Amino acid sequence: MTSPTIDEPDNPPERSTTATEEELRAEIERLKRQLEQNKPHGAHSALENPKRPSGGRIMLLLILVAAIFLAAFFGGYIPHHRRDMQVIAEASAQNDALPDVTVVADAGMISEANQKAIEDAGLSFILGTKIPGEPYAVAQWRREHPGQDLPDGHVFTQPWPATGAQKAGGHRDKTIYYQYRADRGRRTLRGIDEQVAKAEKAVAGLVPVKRNRFITLAEGENTVNRDLEAKARALAGLKGYTTNLAACPDGTPVTAEFVISAYHDLWRIEKSFRMSKHDLQARPVYHHQRESIDAHLTIVFAALAVSRWIEQATGWSIRKFVKTARRYRTIQIQAGNHILTAADPLTSELHEILGRIHRDPSAH
Repeated sequence: MTSPTIDEPDNPPERSTTATEEELRAEIERLKRQLEQNKPHGAHSALENPKRPSGGRIMLLLILVAAIFLAAFFGGYIPHHRRDMQVIAEASAQNDALPDVTVVADAGMISEANQKAIEDAGLSFILGTKIPGEPYAVAQWRREHPGQDLPDGHVFTQPWPATGAQKAGGHRDKTIYYQYRADRGRRTLRGIDEQVAKAEKAVAGLVPVKRNRFITLAEGENTVNRDLEAKARALAGLKGYTTNLAACPDGTPVTAEFVISAYHDLWRIEKSFRMSKHDLQARPVYHHQRESIDAHLTIVFAALAVSRWIEQATGWSIRKFVKTARRYRTIQIQAGNHILTAADPLTSELHEILGRIHRDPSAH
């Protein structure tokens, strides 16, 4: 598997830092002399009167800010290319040490360029898909079943073969699954009805015209975009899933149920990030050194791994486990040469939960 080639921007022309600083100092001195010559008689210099900001002081501040940005740019503190592409390149460079990785992401998280980079890296993916227009498979079904509603849970399959050039570049055939859910459709239609009603009131002059996708703004007359409304109603309840997987992890051919189920497992990732930010107190980070920040996040993610393992072994949420177990304490009291141990008795339920942890083979 070859790593993707990412074009790095051309390096900025090298320039002497000393020369740049000297030019900035000379420009500042020139402006200071010009301000001194042009100030009215008896007035204090802007530099000598900090309580009365003037145009000259503002100009000097702007020059200093520009100097800081120039130093940051030539020093490399301002990035010259997209960080997400760099992360993908670094990940793909290490793919030989990893098993087959499948990227699962929502449509709002992956752009077309990022999807291409994932394909160039040879990774498998399951991505949420934006639906710009009515899919061909859905339109064909409606032509064959006029006047009928889409069945709840029905899945439309649309193959998307790779071209010869794409296959030569290591890209695989893709498949797009469109699933219709009646509950999703009802919620979407309710939102469309509310927006169209607001658009009609705005066009009639009853309410101010605000941002509304169903209003077409024109000089002298605003109208309700009925074509866009019909298109939105036709897509209500549909959600797309794109994958380049050819088989499931057990070797069986990939199915729509597997793809959709894997995509819906994203809630576990979202739960982990909510847990890391709140329960594990990943933020705020009161560190300034890179090593300290890395150590902080390493501890947080180690605690996250332990927490997820406890949840898997016990069937309890980590919040319930900590809240239940933290009230029990073991106290040791030394009296002369003797040590007395006192402990609160555990409930039978907590005994069972702790037994699951000790019996879990992954704990050793």
